[in-house]
Amino acid sequence: MKRDYSEITPQIEKMAKLCIEDSVIDPSMYVEHKVNRGLRDLNGNGVLTGLTEISEVTAKRIVNGESVPCAGSLFYRGYNIKELVGGFITDDRFGFEETTYLLLFGKLPTEEELSEFKELLAGYRSLPASFVRDIIMKSPSRDMMNSLARSVLMLYSYDNNADDVSVPNVLRQSLQLISTFPLLSVYGYQAYDYYIKGNNSFFIHEPDPEMSTSENILHMLRMNGKFTKLEAKILDLALILHAEHGGGNNSSFTTHVVSSSGTDTYSAIAAALGSLKGPKHGGANIKVCRMFDEIKEQIRDWEDKDEIKAYLEKLVAKEAFDKSGLIYGIGHAIYSVSDPRAEVLKGFVEALSVEKGMEKEFSLYSSVEELAPKVIAGSRKMYKGVSANVDFYSGFVYDMLGIPGELFTPIFAIARIVGWSAHRIEELVNGGKIIRPAYKAVSPRRDYVPMTQR
Repeated sequence: MKRDYSEITPQIEKMAKLCIEDSVIDPSMYVEHKVNRGLRDLNGNGVLTGLTEISEVTAKRIVNGESVPCAGSLFYRGYNIKELVGGFITDDRFGFEETTYLLLFGKLPTEEELSEFKELLAGYRSLPASFVRDIIMKSPSRDMMNSLARSVLMLYSYDNNADDVSVPNVLRQSLQLISTFPLLSVYGYQAYDYYIKGNNSFFIHEPDPEMSTSENILHMLRMNGKFTKLEAKILDLALILHAEHGGGNNSSFTTHVVSSSGTDTYSAIAAALGSLKGPKHGGANIKVCRMFDEIKEQIRDWEDKDEIKAYLEKLVAKEAFDKSGLIYGIGHAIYSVSDPRAEVLKGFVEALSVEKGMEKEFSLYSSVEELAPKVIAGSRKMYKGVSANVDFYSGFVYDMLGIPGELFTPIFAIARIVGWSAHRIEELVNGGKIIRPAYKAVSPRRDYVPMTQR
């Protein structure tokens, strides 16, 4: 008998209730057994699970022997992200490829090294023969992250050394994935747009070897292949800011965990993609945009801060939007005073909003950024402050660039594949033991009951 795989039958509903009833753990037991849920304590400090040289995230400083919140900082291989971005802006050049080199190899490249590296990436910026037709186009997906993960797993079949985990081979695989992620993402969306959404316009643009990663994304995504310099520059900036964020973020930690088992690169990266897809991780920026869509509908005067504040209070009270009680884009697991990525991005967002004639929308975002922390602090017990995170503005950027919402998280993946690759190599070089944290069993012991007595 054929079954509808998406149907939840009464039998499944009944069994699901059993799952729920037998899976609930009393929250007080986490305190009793000193288990930090989410591997973080009430002050936001993470449980130390590893060491890394790739990046550092700081949000506290020591004052009179005590740790106190401070403006957040992000360092790539010891370099402050604000100084790196400042250098790219001063020299008026695209910086994502140079950032990729830095994160993978631990040093800033010379002009000759960077030129050779860009040429190498451009040479890898292609897919196996018939891959687009046979893998991407024939089975389009409604979710671009699933499409991307499937494509990554399928690339395993085209690699004659897929299971070789030596550093030279893993580096080769990583560079190929870094180069092809934009193609897999954009082509996956175009298949979805044509076959599932029913858009009559269908086109495939080959990447241009002379263009940067951000330029190629816009070139491949747009029918006419055209874009402005500011558009490409701000997308390049977004890629730089999303490329890495310490070993403790969910997808990078996933990369470490899965790589420690000795598995292949394609499986490790597919696992990281599964992590990033989640709305609590890489899917957050699309939630910000959807929240703002409702804000713009519900608030009559976008300049009236009292009206904005009243609506934010409804959000926190679970009376508006998705009734989750969250103001999406506000707050972060580590940052409390400020997220340096959001600070860097905000200035460029304002410039792009002027180019796009969306200054009123930018002003609304700024007002929400100002008011949200106060509303949150006034409604619940706070263990640390909250501020706008990078997701608060990144979705607005992508929206202004005309990037469809389905590609918001894949754009994040196009950037973060760099960090994942660096973490995978670091794990393979320094690992040895499989990562296996402990879980304490808290269920009671039971005596076996024969079938006839149940």
